[in-house]
Amino acid sequence: MPPASQVSSSSEIRALIRHNQSQKTFRKSLESWIPRVLFLLAFLSVLTTVGIVVILLTETIEFFKAVPLIDFFTGTVLKPLSQTPAFGILPLVMGTLVSSGIALLVAGPIGLMAAIYLSEYASRRVRSVLKPALELLAGIPTIVYGFFAFTFVTPLLREWVPSLEATNILSPGLVMGIMIIPMIASLSEDAMRAVPEVMREGSAALGSTKLETSLNVVVPAALSGIIASFVLGISRALGETMIVAIASGSSKNFSFDLTESMQTMTAYIVEVTSGDAAAGSTVYYSLYAVAMTLFALTLIMNLIAGKIARKFREVY
Repeated sequence: MPPASQVSSSSEIRALIRHNQSQKTFRKSLESWIPRVLFLLAFLSVLTTVGIVVILLTETIEFFKAVPLIDFFTGTVLKPLSQTPAFGILPLVMGTLVSSGIALLVAGPIGLMAAIYLSEYASRRVRSVLKPALELLAGIPTIVYGFFAFTFVTPLLREWVPSLEATNILSPGLVMGIMIIPMIASLSEDAMRAVPEVMREGSAALGSTKLETSLNVVVPAALSGIIASFVLGISRALGETMIVAIASGSSKNFSFDLTESMQTMTAYIVEVTSGDAAAGSTVYYSLYAVAMTLFALTLIMNLIAGKIARKFREVY
């Protein structure tokens, strides 16, 4: 008969083996469920997008049953609450493109120069301070930006431009540019830092200065990521609501005059959903048509930018 110590040792070994087998079974079960959970989350994201598109299309079709498609996309007059309503979207498209264009003119050069400095000139210690400080701008609520544009930027600009109206498209465009600087700068800097160091060393070996290396080597090599940052920035500007709703006014002007009050597509949606339009009316359905137009405009712009980015993409 084996000693008691050997029996005890054998039972412990069998218990340990059973424990390890149960753990292995649990891990296999968990591993089999992880792909299903991930697929479910991915499918949920796609389903949400499909649901948004379906809702927009359904309500937009209802709108176009009352308003001709040609009149909507070519009309320069938008008077939804008039006794003789007109639903031309061009004033809203003009306001959206003008404000986003101003924002890009402000944020593009500043964001790119900030990215070049952070990537090529700043030391690690300076970068660790400046980059988070720059990204703090992205955390400021947009309603704060809106009141900043209305109460500070507009009065300041009126000292140099007396004809500037109290609500105008110039002021919110400039402030939106400030808002998207962190996005462009941060993403562009990440793209530049991904460029292999050997390319910088090769450029320096050929006698190029740091500035020449930055502009002629690093920026072209990171062009795909830089374009992506610009696209995200302009998409952010296109979809901005509170800044333009507060500072640009609600005048539906089809004009190139930056000193005038203009309305963007997002600001129009805010106006309609504020309670002026009864549910089921043509005005109510017009907000879905405008939202669908904004969605299509953003999608087309992203597709074009993606094609450009793929054309200039460099693989290392």
